[in-house]
Amino acid sequence: QVQLVESGGGLVQPGGSLRLSCAASGITFSAYIMGWYRQAPGKQRELVATVTSGSRENYANSVKGRFTISRDNAKSTVYLQMNSLKPDDTAVYYCNAYYLPTNYWGQGTQVTVSS
Repeated sequence: QVQLVESGGGLVQPGGSLRLSCAASGITFSAYIMGWYRQAPGKQRELVATVTSGSRENYANSVKGRFTISRDNAKSTVYLQMNSLKPDDTAVYYCNAYYLPTNYWGQGTQVTVSS
C-alpha cells in the first residue's frame, strides 16, 4: 500500500520559515518524480516545486528564490524548505509522487502565514 505522509506544517509569521517533509512508503521512491503542490481556499491546486529522480528541480515563479525542494532517496523522503514566507503562501500543501502511469497524493498539511 502506497503512503505519502506529510509533516511540518503550522502557523508562522510573515518572513518566517518552515520545512515540510513527506515520507513515502510502498513505492520505489528513487524512480519517482516527487513534488509539492498547494491549494488555497477557493483556488485550484497548483504546482509549487518538483524534483526528478535525477534531482533536477522545478519551481513555480511565485516561490523561486524562497523555497527549496530536496530529496533523500535513502530515507524515501522529500522536503520543502520555505523561507521568507508570505500570507499568500497560506494553503494546504500536498506531497505528490509521479511515475507514469501512477500518481499518488498525500493527505496534505496546513501552512498558515499570518501575524
